[in-house]
Parts: sequence; structure tokens; C-alpha cells
Amino acid sequence: MKNNDRGQSLINKYVWVIETIYRRHKISYKDLNEIWVNDKDISRGEDLPKRTFDNWRVAIADMFGIDISNENSGRYRYYIENEEDINENGIRSWLYNAFSVSNALANSQSIKDRILLEYIPSGQEYLHPIISAMKENRVLNITYHSYWKDVESNFDVQPYCVKLFRQRWYMVAKSTYYDEGPRIYSLDRIRELNTKDETFVMPKDWNAEDYFNGCFGIIADQSVEKQMVKLKATAIQAKYIRDLKIHESQKEIERNEEYSIFTFNIRPQFDFQQEILKNGEEVEVLEPQWLREEIAGKIKRMSDSYKED
Repeated sequence: MKNNDRGQSLINKYVWVIETIYRRHKISYKDLNEIWVNDKDISRGEDLPKRTFDNWRVAIADMFGIDISNENSGRYRYYIENEEDINENGIRSWLYNAFSVSNALANSQSIKDRILLEYIPSGQEYLHPIISAMKENRVLNITYHSYWKDVESNFDVQPYCVKLFRQRWYMVAKSTYYDEGPRIYSLDRIRELNTKDETFVMPKDWNAEDYFNGCFGIIADQSVEKQMVKLKATAIQAKYIRDLKIHESQKEIERNEEYSIFTFNIRPQFDFQQEILKNGEEVEVLEPQWLREEIAGKIKRMSDSYKED
């Protein structure tokens, strides 16, 4: 097999192997190689040597944590041993999905004008140095533009974690100038970032998942308790909510031809309220009563703003 990795990265080939086996559930090496050869964009018409395939299996396990095993009997088919990991949340699943999309785009240059992508702010340029600082527990000096104060401030922070939400990367970090707990900073509002030699001790009792437990998005006001929220959605809107969950705690407790009722164990903070309003008249808050009144108040103020003087 000639070296054709210049045109297509090895990562794209790894992703191709994962996706092909994932779609077939179980497949023999002979059938896999036949599909490989027929996909000229990735193989350039050349065979996939068995030894190369075995090396890729090891690399895939190291990179993505996805184990490709063999039945070792009968048809000797290959399968993904931990297939459920691909569907679960987590960094390895996210990496696989990201590379999968990248692979699809890289192999679609002939129709690139028919593939429209969504813009992601340039704040992601700071993602790599932040993650590097997190690995070594190094303090960062940032110049940050706050939307609320409309001013730029320069200060040091201890980076705790990063989170992606609605096209934006965010950093949870504790300012070295305040005794308060960590705050959330949007990477696209960082004007300058420098890594310092100074290090910090990561609190042993702090956990990223616990910090955002019950939150809808990026707002993590710990003073707001988790509670049961009940929403009523029209039958049509319920289909969208059912297929793409609003929150991981979502449960559908009632369903008929006219509407469905969903429950959420969540902190109903500002971003969750915005999500409710986004659905317009298709979704109604049933419980708790305070949230129902809060949403009703927002709707009334919206309506008043459209009234003529």
C-alpha cells in the first residue's frame, strides 16, 4: 500500500473505519476492505492491508477509547465492543463526533458550495492555551471585555474547566483578586491571554459536573435549587422536543393527539427561561407556579413593547 496519507490524514481514515463498522455492527475484514476500495475518495482504489488495519485498531483505541474486537470464530467479523460509548456524552464521544463531521467535509470538496456551516466566534483561539494551563494548573492573565459593564479589565484567573454551549466556549475560573467562588468567562470576550509561571492548587472538592448539575446551559447560580418543572407542548412541537432533548433530565409523562407534557429536574435560571420563550405559543409552563408567572410576565412585557403609543 503506497503512502497516501498526504492527501487524507490518518485521523480521517480512523474515523472512516469506526463509522463503517458502527453502521454494519459486525463486518468481516474482506467486506470492510471491499467497501474501502470502492470508496475512492478515502482509499484511492488501493487495498487496506490487514496489518495496517490491525495497527489502526490500536491507534483508534488509544485516541478515541473505542475498542474494535473480532468474534474469533465463525465469520470472524469485527465489531465495536463498547459501541454505547459513541452515543454517550463525554470528551471522547465529542472528539469522535467532531472528527466524523470533519471527515465528511474533507471528503466532500466537490459539493462544498452545497454545504453551509454555522459560524463559531473566534474565541476558540484561546481554547488551546487554556487547556494547556489547566493541565499544569497554571494561572492565566486575561484582558476581558464585560458586556454588562462595557469595559475591559485585566486580572489573573485560575482556570477550572471549559464548556461549549450554543456556539461559544466558556471558561470557569476563579479570580485571584476575589475570595468569591469561580465565575464564568466567555472566550470570545477575552481580548488578550497570557500563561504565567505561577501555579495554583486545584480544589479537591470541586467537580465540573457537580458545578453544572441541574443547569440548562452556562448559568450556574448555586443559590437556585433544582426543582421539578412541567411543560406542556403542542403535538407538533413535542416531536422536536422528543427527538432533541431540552435537558438530560427530560421525561415525557403524558402524550396524546393534541399535546404532550414533559418534566425536567432542573435549575430554572435565565437561560432555561429563554429556551422556553424560544418555543413561543407552542410551549406552556404548568409548574412551578412562580415560573409560570415569571414567563407570563416576560410575555406581557414583550407584548406591551409592541403596542402603539
